[in-house]
Amino acid sequence: MPSDPLHKIAADDGRYAPAAYQFVFESLEPAVKIAGRENCEGQDRHVTGQELLQGLRAHALDTFGPMAAHVWRSWGLSRTVDWGEIVFVLVRAGMLNRQETDTIEDFREGFDFEEAFVEGYELKLPPEIPARPSGGSSD
Repeated sequence: MPSDPLHKIAADDGRYAPAAYQFVFESLEPAVKIAGRENCEGQDRHVTGQELLQGLRAHALDTFGPMAAHVWRSWGLSRTVDWGEIVFVLVRAGMLNRQETDTIEDFREGFDFEEAFVEGYELKLPPEIPARPSGGSSD
């Protein structure tokens, strides 16, 4: 939706799809959990660039599975530092906070998309469904 602030920010920046900006916000909670700060409040919940990358990766695997690399590329991202670019656009727009020590370099040494999503993908099957009791017919 064009009136959405994230859509405007994405359009003004022009490098990445609006969905990528939204995905950062969706990935914050997984990042906080991975960092072990889910019971913290305020600044104590702050995650580093590397921790946010872990949250982005976990959320992408849960959401897109082995197609995550393809989805991210379709949004205009080709390396983890692109996530840093998005984060700092959101910081400049006042939608995310940063600590003095946070830099774009925090996102540079991330992971290879193909290795993280395709080669490293492990299918998660649902728990086994108990067998029906024998002897009766359900028809």
